[in-house]
Amino acid sequence: KAYQHCASYDSVVAEYLWDSIGEGAPAPERSVPMTLMDTLRYGENPHQAAAVYADASLAESSGAGVGRATLHHGKEMSYNNYLDAEAAYSCVSDFPSDDHSCVVVKHTNPCGVASASGCDGDVLEAYRQAVRADPISAFGGIVAFNCEVTADMAREIREFRSPTDDETRMFYEIVIAPSYSTEGLEILKGKSKNLRILEAKPRLPSTTLRQVGGGWLQQASDSLLPEEINFEVVSETQPTADQMEALKFAWRCVKHTKSNAITVATKGRLLGMGSGQPNRVNSVRIALEKAGDEVAGSVLASDAFFPFAWGDSVEIACQAGVKAIAHPGGSMRDQEAVDVCNKYGVALVTTGHRHFRH
Repeated sequence: KAYQHCASYDSVVAEYLWDSIGEGAPAPERSVPMTLMDTLRYGENPHQAAAVYADASLAESSGAGVGRATLHHGKEMSYNNYLDAEAAYSCVSDFPSDDHSCVVVKHTNPCGVASASGCDGDVLEAYRQAVRADPISAFGGIVAFNCEVTADMAREIREFRSPTDDETRMFYEIVIAPSYSTEGLEILKGKSKNLRILEAKPRLPSTTLRQVGGGWLQQASDSLLPEEINFEVVSETQPTADQMEALKFAWRCVKHTKSNAITVATKGRLLGMGSGQPNRVNSVRIALEKAGDEVAGSVLASDAFFPFAWGDSVEIACQAGVKAIAHPGGSMRDQEAVDVCNKYGVALVTTGHRHFRH
């Protein structure tokens, strides 16, 4: 224990010194001090042992993030709970704090997203719309907010019925938010003795580490926001102001969806998403199917460029009723995507940035 404690101290000192002289370059050697927080019941599956550690590095000294969340109520957190909570909270924290938003996640993918700006300023309706985007997936999911959970919101979460039958109360594993009103917290505790209620400060690490066999990968976090991107119109049809806002909303959602990722949306509301498919056209089909009848007049965002257009992703979306599309651009067949959109009178914009997520 003494040696480990000294090693952790030396790691912090080395981090401080390299931050001072490293000029942003990767450190030639790196160690991350961690403190055991809890031994978990198991990992992703019951046969896997697991634990959760707090990152004791200087970069995490603010004590923010899901790893430092306060558990106000409910069962102990599981390994999968931490992963899903991180996915939900990192997604909802990407939305402006003055646009109160709700994200519902299942297996680390956002299956429902809505903002007050797309629901006449009503965050309660944003919660309802986030669930309605995919109520089957939302059942047993994680609900995240970028605003305080008030008494009214807590009652809505407690009493809201599944849109599939308008009778079954929605069941969730976790609710996570930056804060709760005193009354709201007490009301929410009454929903279920097992509901995990988490409070956490939003946190986006500057770098991330991921293990591969025999090594680690380090990269800068994907912190790029739609406000920092130039959405360039490349089609004859110009997107309306509302369509451009919807495209930015869809782009914010697709960033947090596993590749190949497609999101279909209207202003402030996710209608459907396709994720994790080996080919992009299948993600398009899934997203359009989930959007259902609401696809007419909607917008679509793709996390990477379209390798094909005619008879493929772009034309399928246009034929389904999508009216505006955003993708990074950069394919040798970009002009084909433009030609397809011009044929159908659909607006096409490029962002110049990709959001792969593996």
